[in-house]
Parts: sequence; C-alpha cells; structure tokens
Amino acid sequence: MTHTIREATADDAGRLADLASVTFPLACPPGSSPADIAAHLANTLSEENFRAYVADPEVTVLVIDADAGLRGYSMLVDRETRDPDVAAALTLLPSVELSKCYVHPEHHGLGAAAELIHATLGSAAATGAGGIWLGVNSQNAKAIRFYEKSGFRKVGTKSFKLGTTVEHDFVMERPLP
Repeated sequence: MTHTIREATADDAGRLADLASVTFPLACPPGSSPADIAAHLANTLSEENFRAYVADPEVTVLVIDADAGLRGYSMLVDRETRDPDVAAALTLLPSVELSKCYVHPEHHGLGAAAELIHATLGSAAATGAGGIWLGVNSQNAKAIRFYEKSGFRKVGTKSFKLGTTVEHDFVMERPLP
C-alpha cells in the first residue's frame, strides 16, 4: 500500500471524523463509558470541528493518505497553552502542542506512526518553537512508550475532561531541532 503524508484540507473533514471515531476510543482508558466517548467525538472530533481546525491558521493537521483512504492524522496547535498545569510543567518555550496523533489500528506496528510523528516534528520545527508538548492518558502505556521512543519525556500532569469524567494525563515534551 502506498501512502503520502500531507496537510489536510477541508475536503478531508468527513474522513477525519470517521477516522477519529475508530482511533479515539482506542486511546481511552478501559473503563471509559461509551457515552463519554461519544460525547467527545461529537463535541471535539466531528466533521464540523475538523473543518474549523483545518481553517485555523494556528492549527496544522497532517494526514496519512493511503490508497484505502486516510489511515492516520496528527494535529499541531501553535498557540500558548491556557492550561495552568501545562504552563507550569513546560520547560521548552515557545512550545507547540501535539494535540492529536492517531493511526488506524490496521496500520499499527507497520511504521506508519513513526513516519507520521517524524513529519509532525518537522512541521512543528518549522514554526520556530523550541519544544513540542502533548498530553497522554496516564493509563495508555502503549502511547506513552511510543512517545518516549520518539524523544518525549514526562514533565508533569494535567486533567482532561472526557464527557462527564475527569481523566488524568501525563504532560510530555521534547525539544525541536
């Protein structure tokens, strides 16, 4: 299968929402309620929201575009964090947020995530920021290992609201070249 990593366009919004409906639940803690996951998908990862993300000049959405459709995506947010827990934890400023990074489960273990993170780090470095940070659920061991392998380190914690539940995330950061 051939694929390309490119910036998303408004035409990708529906396919991004469809992909998010497959990938986001996999990143949730095992006890997450289906109602909370559905609420997050509707309120944050909808087609309408992806259209807004793609149109926002402070947001960059990259996609893995394969023969079979979109197989992964990442989202960078190039603005100062409003979360005081994150602001207190970050050491590399200015910093870009890696807000989302997901690969379709059919492509796990095939190098797609490594390619996506590599392209994402390149895009983040082009902003001129000194670092990149992300929040990852403290129970998502697989993602934490991936981010550590990609050069991120834990620097703090923050809360994340998933529907009606408050989850606990690690804040991780890494320098940009």
